[in-house]
Amino acid sequence: MAQLLSRRWFGFWLLALLSLLVGSALADDRESIERKSQEALRKLRIHAPEADQLVSKASGVLVFPDMVEMGFGEGGRYGEGVLLVNQEPVAYYAATGGHHDLPKTEGLKAEVVLFMNQDALVSFRNTVNWKVGVSGGVTRVHVDGRGRIESKQAIGPVLGFTFSDRQLTPHLDLAGTVINRIAR
Repeated sequence: MAQLLSRRWFGFWLLALLSLLVGSALADDRESIERKSQEALRKLRIHAPEADQLVSKASGVLVFPDMVEMGFGEGGRYGEGVLLVNQEPVAYYAATGGHHDLPKTEGLKAEVVLFMNQDALVSFRNTVNWKVGVSGGVTRVHVDGRGRIESKQAIGPVLGFTFSDRQLTPHLDLAGTVINRIAR
C-alpha cells in the first residue's frame, strides 16, 4: 500500500515538473517577442499607412503580435507582447480577453495599443491587472476603404488597433482585455 502511494506521488510530481518545463519551453523569449512585434508593426503600416504617424507620436507602443484564440472551456484569447518606449523594449506583458472568433484563414491576430501621452503611459505602467474599459479606455482606430485613418477615431489618450495577417479588424472589441506585466 505504501509503495502504491509512493508511486502515485512520484507520478504526480513528475507530471507537475514536466508541465512546468513544457510550459516554459512554449513561452516566447524576449528576442522572439521583439522580432514578432516589429513584424506586427510592419503589417500595421501596410494595412494603415497613416498609423506610422500615430506610432511615432506615441509615448509608448504596446504590441501583442500573436494573440492566440483558445478553443477549450469558455474560449478566449491570450498573447504576450512588448512595451516600446522610444522604439526600445522596456517591459513585457501578457494579455487575456474574450474570444474574437476570427476565421483561421485570417492568420495571426495582433493587437497594438498606443499611449499617446505620458500620463496615459505612466498610469498603465503603474496599474496591476490593467483592464480595458475599467482601468483605462482604449479608442479603437478605424480606417476607410483606402487604409486612411478616420480622424475622429484617432483622438484620445489611448488608441487601439486589431488586425490579422490579411486586414485590419476594427470591429473586434478590446473591452475587457486584461494586461499584466510578465518576467522575460
